[in-house]
Amino acid sequence: MPHLTAIQSILSVLSGGIVGFTLGLIGGGGSILAVPLLLYLVGLRDPHVVIGSTALAVSVNAFMNLIPHWRSGNVRWKAAVLFAIPGAIGAYIGSIFGKMVNDNQILFLFAILMIVIAILMLRPRNQAAVDTSSTRVKVQPLRVVPSGFSTGAVAGFFGIGGGFLIVPGLVFSTGMGMIEAIATSLFSVGTFGLTTAVSYAASGYVDWYVVALYILGGLAGGVIGARLATRMARSKRLLQMVFSLVIIAVACYMLYKNLSAFHIV
Repeated sequence: MPHLTAIQSILSVLSGGIVGFTLGLIGGGGSILAVPLLLYLVGLRDPHVVIGSTALAVSVNAFMNLIPHWRSGNVRWKAAVLFAIPGAIGAYIGSIFGKMVNDNQILFLFAILMIVIAILMLRPRNQAAVDTSSTRVKVQPLRVVPSGFSTGAVAGFFGIGGGFLIVPGLVFSTGMGMIEAIATSLFSVGTFGLTTAVSYAASGYVDWYVVALYILGGLAGGVIGARLATRMARSKRLLQMVFSLVIIAVACYMLYKNLSAFHIV
């Protein structure tokens, strides 16, 4: 039974729309705002419920975005599965530790992660690497498995998809091109998010109503963002820089709000 006010329900859809719109427009990083939006815009009070709920919403969106990439032939399934299975184990272990950390501490650490992601987004990319798709992918389990496990552990701890870690992890461990890595990463993003959500749901930390509203908004926002992306292709770098600065500003606010977690003030 819905427990949110009408305004909170609308804001939940709007928050999901913002995340989906950002992902569709600049192609990454948007999901990191899912947690602060639910906390500070919608007004949900339990950070663990927020993390568990957003993990499931991100998972559903990742699997849905995987379908067109699959049809286009960009997904390398052997690497995807070999990365995702140990990653799912890592995500489950990470989620257990995440639930053990108190509310203010996990939000403080989450804010630091947001700043790291924003800085990585600000770094210039090698355009050749982005536009080139490798046809020869060498899947070496001794490199892929540890990379998948460690990435999954971080994703599970914070309840995020972890795409910003998965893409370079796939490139490093298999040598695949950037386009293939982005497409293949969606399988792991979905798997990690689902694993984390199951762990949080088992502890009663998933709000199913909020998840449904978030997915609804995310789908609509994603369509709008993707359509607008083609018109603003030349401004993508500028949009990415502005968005990174927004992430840093939100993260600084979260750090300030949760300074007491480590007895800093």
